Amino acid sequence: MSEQKNEGMGLEMTPEVAQGSYSNLAIITHSHCEFVVDFARMLPGMPKAKIHNRIVMNPENAKRLLLALQDNINKFESQFGPIEFAAKGPALHVPTPKDFS
Repeated sequence: MSEQKNEGMGLEMTPEVAQGSYSNLAIITHSHCEFVVDFARMLPGMPKAKIHNRIVMNPENAKRLLLALQDNINKFESQFGPIEFAAKGPALHVPTPKDFS
């Protein structure tokens, strides 16, 4: 298996991971010691969104992710203009038990 190297931090990435995974919905939950981010795809004609990736992290790293995303969004908007929310589309979602049935 060949692996791609990311020189900045000495990270390695397999070709399968390098392809990425599309998500248009993120569901975030937390306990006292961890945050869980489920990434899903909502597709037309499908009765349920399918979760494709789950990331679990501690609160400190979740906050670091928040700050890194905010920094990157600020840089993006200064280069390309404000990101507008679509009138319709997935909103922030607070999951309920029926979401997972």
